Amino acid sequence: MHDLLTGLVAGGGGYALLHAVVTRIRRPRHRDDDAAREQARVAPARGEATRDDVARGNGGRGSGSRGDGGQPGAGRDAATMADPVAALPHMLDLLPGACIIFGPRGDLAYASSSARDMFGDTLGAIVRHPATQQLLEHLSTTAETTVALDVPVRRVVRVLMRRIATPSGRNAHPRGVVVALLEDRTGQDALDRMRGDFVAHASHELRTPLAALSGFIETLRGPAANDAPARARFLGIMAGQAERMLRLIERLSYLSRVQMVEHQRPRTRVDIAAVVARAMDEARPLLEGADITCALNVAPGVVPVMADGDQIVQVMLNLVGNAIRYAPGVPGRKAHVDIGVANAPGRDGGPHAPWPAGGGVVVTVSDNGPGIPARYLPRVTEQFYRVPGQAQQGTGLGLAIVKHIVDRHGGRLLIESTEGQGTRCMLWLPPADVLPADVASGDMGAEAS
Repeated sequence: MHDLLTGLVAGGGGYALLHAVVTRIRRPRHRDDDAAREQARVAPARGEATRDDVARGNGGRGSGSRGDGGQPGAGRDAATMADPVAALPHMLDLLPGACIIFGPRGDLAYASSSARDMFGDTLGAIVRHPATQQLLEHLSTTAETTVALDVPVRRVVRVLMRRIATPSGRNAHPRGVVVALLEDRTGQDALDRMRGDFVAHASHELRTPLAALSGFIETLRGPAANDAPARARFLGIMAGQAERMLRLIERLSYLSRVQMVEHQRPRTRVDIAAVVARAMDEARPLLEGADITCALNVAPGVVPVMADGDQIVQVMLNLVGNAIRYAPGVPGRKAHVDIGVANAPGRDGGPHAPWPAGGGVVVTVSDNGPGIPARYLPRVTEQFYRVPGQAQQGTGLGLAIVKHIVDRHGGRLLIESTEGQGTRCMLWLPPADVLPADVASGDMGAEAS
């Protein structure tokens, strides 16, 4: 069926092909003809209606005064056979691909179940996109376009359209019906952008440690070949540079995996307090040998959220790891890191509210380190960005990974910092009972008439 609609949208027979498919669906199979005749022969003995009875309007036992053969859907089935376009919504729901039908004004008349599951509330943005509407306006038979959405997360969709002529009747459309097949190209787009980022940024990041390794190897082969103390010191530096490259490659690989699924909302209901506790257990090795106090405070009655538990653990490891790394940055001050989990307080949901109204959960990670100058805060979630002047420098990818994961969950990330006092990162996640708005899937004939 997927190949069938692909051929239909791409020009594989149009209305004639659709009519043949509907007729094929309605027609009994030849190998069942003998069984059907036998059932018709014995039906009167059981008091059931035969095919001739139904055709004459006599439903046999259980028939009434409907005038449609006593069968509740007989009139509708006959209308569907006379107008195969009326069967389009039922056919689209059988297809694994995401299919939609445009109304006469270019609006969304019907969306298949696969389209609603795959795109959800993004369907409206796809339909209203200028590229879609422009193609729809000038569509004669078959055409395609690519739609790129950047809000709330980047999503790329290939739209293949086919205009199908409709038979005459009360539901006929002057310009026919437009069926579209939606192909999600977000994963491929993320992969292409990742390749570009690697060439533009990662190659530069790898060049420094590789140059250092090459220099030390050359020194160990030459002047320091027999210098044991120098050899030990150089090997230690080389090991550090190799670890830096491994961390960078691992972060890049993880970031690419996050971007591949960023457009897919998590569907698992999780206890966020348990996920945070798991992350703290995994972060314990970071505290070994460090003079840092770490406290976890979980408020009672925290509501569940729809989340990917493994990704939230990664978010917490990144945030807690940053706090542990920078908290001891103020001489003479006892370093401490505080983690809190609580329900979001009531907000008016206005444009300046830190998180939307309607509840949710807020996870807070704060430290009393040197803080971040206000002018650098807007850029800390950019890939490969490092705050100038920091004593310790990471890969520049940790907060970028956090931002992409938060966007996938439909959450918000708020970072506040005061120089000399510390930094606070707040992660808001929507509650589990708040789902994206469903796209109405009303009757195509009623909305498009």
